[in-house]
Amino acid sequence: MAETTQYLLFSLALGVLLVGGVGLFVVDTGSTSPDPVLFEDTVTMGVTLENEPDGEDIEIPKAQVFYSQYDYVVGYHGLERFVDDRQQPGHQERFGYPIAVYVSDFSETDAELTDQGYPTADGRLGWTDAESAAFVVGSDAETPAGETVMPFSDQDDAAAFAEAHGGTVLSWEQLLESEFEIDDADAIRERVDERHERADDQVATSQTLADRPETVVVGDDAATIQDAIELAPDESTVVVPEGTYEEHVEIDRPITLSGDGDATIQGDETGTVVSVTAAEAAVTDLRITGVGNTTRPEDRETTAADEGSEDVLEMAYGQGDAGVEIENGNETLVENVTVETPANGVLLRDSPDAVVRNVTVYGSDSWNDGYMGVMTMRSPDGVIENSRFVDGRDGIYTHRSHGLVYRNNTLERNRIGVHLMYTSDVLIADNRIRNAQTTGIDVMTNPEHNAIVGNEIQQTSRGLLMDGSRSYVAENLITDTEVGLAAGAGNSIYENNVLAGNVDGIQASHLLPTNQVVGNDFVGNYRHASARVGVLRIWTENGAGNYWHGAVGTSDGTVLDRSYSATDHVDERLHRVDGTPTLARAPASDALNALEGSVSGMREESIVDTAPLCEPSNPDLLEQTDWEAPDRDCR
Repeated sequence: MAETTQYLLFSLALGVLLVGGVGLFVVDTGSTSPDPVLFEDTVTMGVTLENEPDGEDIEIPKAQVFYSQYDYVVGYHGLERFVDDRQQPGHQERFGYPIAVYVSDFSETDAELTDQGYPTADGRLGWTDAESAAFVVGSDAETPAGETVMPFSDQDDAAAFAEAHGGTVLSWEQLLESEFEIDDADAIRERVDERHERADDQVATSQTLADRPETVVVGDDAATIQDAIELAPDESTVVVPEGTYEEHVEIDRPITLSGDGDATIQGDETGTVVSVTAAEAAVTDLRITGVGNTTRPEDRETTAADEGSEDVLEMAYGQGDAGVEIENGNETLVENVTVETPANGVLLRDSPDAVVRNVTVYGSDSWNDGYMGVMTMRSPDGVIENSRFVDGRDGIYTHRSHGLVYRNNTLERNRIGVHLMYTSDVLIADNRIRNAQTTGIDVMTNPEHNAIVGNEIQQTSRGLLMDGSRSYVAENLITDTEVGLAAGAGNSIYENNVLAGNVDGIQASHLLPTNQVVGNDFVGNYRHASARVGVLRIWTENGAGNYWHGAVGTSDGTVLDRSYSATDHVDERLHRVDGTPTLARAPASDALNALEGSVSGMREESIVDTAPLCEPSNPDLLEQTDWEAPDRDCR
């Protein structure tokens, strides 16, 4: 039996060797360079304009690179991104060497800069060979991510642009040696504490709104809440004594509306109950019921021309009834408020720097009938913390609301717990998400620089779906899902997460091998990891990788001497099928395992950890699950 098994393994290895060239870019050293392709047909990396409403008028300089190891073309938004990536350790091992590089050609396009420094061009940009182009570095030209390199096919055009907008003209060889300040995932990791500190300061500042002097008391000084609001001077507090008040109110000045005891504002089940249209207003210590059930206005029909427009997105997601609606209200506060709503709980529209804390929102039992616990539409730099969102559509939904801090919240039975659209630079930390119908945290529409840290996601269909780039995902506990973590954000760090008891622990869904995946614990998953697309990924950094329940080998005290491949037909069964550890140690299997990093036919959709950890990296997190790592002598 053993001889038969070894024979089959050797036969498989030979078969792979024979078909090794299939699926990779075939290099013909005697042929001319490949021609440029449509940029839409490349696999893109770098900054995008998804988060810029006027992005269609901006021309980000681009590069398209034909790599020796791929049969597809890699497209870079921003030449500085290609230069920076090329300089990273291990880049050539992962990608191979560039066979040809083409860059955007701003010659003969009357290149100009917007007030923000974004490049524009009169006419359609063409492509030019990078080796013969001239590049302006250090000019006033920028993208939403910072400085950018301007390429020209004509040296005189480059010199003219530098004279008009500053900068230095470099050759291709000089550009490749240049250094650029790029916010990568390491920088995002370093900013987590800074973001918490900024949020702490913002919350502390907001408390001045809760401490305003009490000047008007409903029932004593005014018959209704609205009368009291109109009577109160700016920078003061309207007190709502215990009881139920059947009315809708509007706050159009910087005052605080605060309940005293069990105070309830009850609407008539039509429209928003509390509307705020002023900066530095506050709503605190109230219960709000009787909210209308409109989630989308019905006074206009969506036409084909509207699809995908900013107007349609706002109509679809940024409207509707709410317990508290704040529009054009900077630095507002909603605190210690409970909302029962068939629509939105708190709706923020064009209201930056808001603080929403200690809020409870009970939505519709069926998410199809409900809406958002907190909706932020173009409301950046807010803090949402220590709150609870039960039922309804999404616990929090964001749209172009960069810089949010969303922490220490509990989300139960939503469709999606946290749903980010067109939103970057967000910290999502220490939230508890359970029984989401579809997804615990869903980061969409190609954002950058998000940090997802310390969250607990349990019993959802999909735990955490990451899109975009240059983000940081760490110390999350994800259990009892169909897909624990879909790692779709490229150039990102995924570290010190625990994925236990899922069908798929992690799905490598980004096409290019640009992510750092280390220090994670995979325990009790049916499949620890799967690769939906792409080529070989090496999930090891500086001689150490991840803990894989079932991995075999001899330990040096920290790592095992046998690599582990979660996508290998033998390795993926080591933790759940008797006899596979013996098969894995067979000489033929070890020989096959060693080929994975070098034989091209075995590189497609593969994951290899060349130094798997002997013990879990995050024992405290793992103790919070129903799973434990098997005993192992790691001395």
